[in-house]
Amino acid sequence: MRLPILYSFRRCPYAMRARLSLAYAGIPYEHREILLRDRPEALYHLSAKGTVPVLQLPDQTVIDESMDVMKWALQKNDPDHWYTSQINEQDALILRNDGEFKERLDRYKYHVRFPKESYETYQENISGILSEYDLTLSSSSYLLGGQVSLADMALFPFIRQCAHVDLNWFIGQFKHLAEWLEAFKESSLFGSIMTKYDIWEDGNKGVLVQWV
Repeated sequence: MRLPILYSFRRCPYAMRARLSLAYAGIPYEHREILLRDRPEALYHLSAKGTVPVLQLPDQTVIDESMDVMKWALQKNDPDHWYTSQINEQDALILRNDGEFKERLDRYKYHVRFPKESYETYQENISGILSEYDLTLSSSSYLLGGQVSLADMALFPFIRQCAHVDLNWFIGQFKHLAEWLEAFKESSLFGSIMTKYDIWEDGNKGVLVQWV
């Protein structure tokens, strides 16, 4: 049986999204780990953007946006109902994350590339959004209530990346958000998608990934 093929990079938050959804949905696939600084030609043949994740389905359909991969996987299997309620609210959170928050994150994390403002200014800018999440989580287990949603899982890799710019500051400033983040970091689901794989080379098969 032919399986989907996923081109991924372990530390990329967009690729984490794809792996999280495939693991959650229990969808086996062929994993092809790449280096972003040395991307294989096969990746560009599938998607001119050359970014990860890229999921090639058995019928040769190519999905090259992380949220499209997540939603495709959940259409196959969504056992805990991540994406069956508050759809508009979830989509709005994800849209803001991928736009406004990601822009602020890039300037905070890679502040030396953006000398127009100081590191402290970029940290203050992103703390505004983090404070909103922290306030929400002071009275709720998850971003949209008492049940984990696709929005939580889609935002988690980016909050994780942000936190690790200055983890002590993050933990000290955002108690509830830090607890939310730690729970996801310690989850078996996240552990299952952070396996280290050898770099895939053109012409070789990838690694078969199956979920127990």
